[in-house]
Amino acid sequence: MSVFSVEIFLVVFGLALLCLEAFVPTLNRRTLAGISIGGVALAFILFVFASKSATDLPAFVQPYHQLDTLAVFYKGFALVITLLVLWLTVESSAYLTKFTPGGNYSELFSLPIFVCVGMMWMASAKDLITVFVSLELVTVSFYVLVAFARKSNLALEAGVKYLILGALSTGVLVYGIAWIYGVTGALSFEGIGAALALPATSKSAALLAAAFLLSGLAFKVAAAPFQMWVPDVYQGAPIPVTAFLSVGSKAAGFVVLTRTVEAFVVKGSIIASEVQGLLIVGGALTILLGSLPAIFQTSVKRLLAYSSISHAGYLLLALGAGSARFDLNPGGVVAFYLATYLPMTVLGFLVLAVLRAHGGGEDLQDFRGLSKRSPLLALAMTLALASLAGLPLTAGFMGKLFVFTGLVDQAAWGALVCAVIGAATGFYYYFRAILVMYTSDSQKADLLKLSVGTKIGAAALAVVIVVIGVYPKPLQHLLMPATVSVVAH
Repeated sequence: MSVFSVEIFLVVFGLALLCLEAFVPTLNRRTLAGISIGGVALAFILFVFASKSATDLPAFVQPYHQLDTLAVFYKGFALVITLLVLWLTVESSAYLTKFTPGGNYSELFSLPIFVCVGMMWMASAKDLITVFVSLELVTVSFYVLVAFARKSNLALEAGVKYLILGALSTGVLVYGIAWIYGVTGALSFEGIGAALALPATSKSAALLAAAFLLSGLAFKVAAAPFQMWVPDVYQGAPIPVTAFLSVGSKAAGFVVLTRTVEAFVVKGSIIASEVQGLLIVGGALTILLGSLPAIFQTSVKRLLAYSSISHAGYLLLALGAGSARFDLNPGGVVAFYLATYLPMTVLGFLVLAVLRAHGGGEDLQDFRGLSKRSPLLALAMTLALASLAGLPLTAGFMGKLFVFTGLVDQAAWGALVCAVIGAATGFYYYFRAILVMYTSDSQKADLLKLSVGTKIGAAALAVVIVVIGVYPKPLQHLLMPATVSVVAH
């Protein structure tokens, strides 16, 4: 069985689930949730044992599909985050029932599967047409997911903003694709890289094409100056969708951005230095525009939104630095950072979902006294926020360490200063939230009763954060390019 067979299985499964929900309206939501989670879990198991060789792909797919180390990693990443989002949807059931017509949120168990398929196809895309089709599958699904809580004015506002700005960014992206085809005569990443290495290629036209293409992708990854949609959309969307946007959508955008940048900066490229400079400047600006406004946030969701912007900046710097360290190339460093970002972000949103399910709010003051109401949740949130800040011995520290090392290697001192400012600022607003949780609340509050699934999930995510922070070697080995991996053996 090839990896492509797993993707086709997910497409059929998602459609079947959608039809099941539509034609059997009496089906219990927990049953539907169990079927959904079970199907994606089965897909993950099949993916683990499926052939990872491109020669085993169907002949009609091979010209458009690649299965290198990054492609395999991001496909697995997509399956894992989808599983976690479906689980978060179950944990948020009490909150979702209040804000959906008739208390029906069944589509939240099928639409994430289509997003997962789009992310998996993007990871293997060899050309910009495949990228665009896969990206639209992801984006259109998110249009529906963001505005899904239709009884919430914030959700409807978030949906409209995301739709309008998303359509605008898609237009910019298509315009960039048209320009790059006009300049290079190619749509495949390999063909684009080969054309940009030719002295006869117009440099000014290539730079214009790259600017439009990178601008369209910058919106998808929430990079400055296209990050303005993030706080309002994150605040209005349902918590599982916000987590999916923060991790899944960002990963999807960065795998495409990695492929695009690799094509732009191939050896001999006429625009390599300009593209790397743009990434460095954009990354530094994104960190500042994400970190500094976060200081003034009182909503935990908006705080995590600005945090997401800041982390996008670090990922841009990893790509722009272009240095290979720790046996990882720039694309590997980006993938490593995203792998560390996943457990701490999902854990943070899990705590938020549990509080909402118990009648709490999303304001920072709603976390006051959490250590008394639920020591486990308070400890989990503390670990998640500490890792987001980059505290040593956590996964977040290792991700930032790799980025900082790359900047030092390239002597990008200005960007390094901005990254340090962002990290220092992060310690302030993350640990301010931790302090609130351990501050006594004058009002008496009942203890929070957590389900067994919540306890196991929170503990598992916490263990992953610590294990990666203490021993990142297995993850590094997983992301080594094939040639490096062979030498390492």
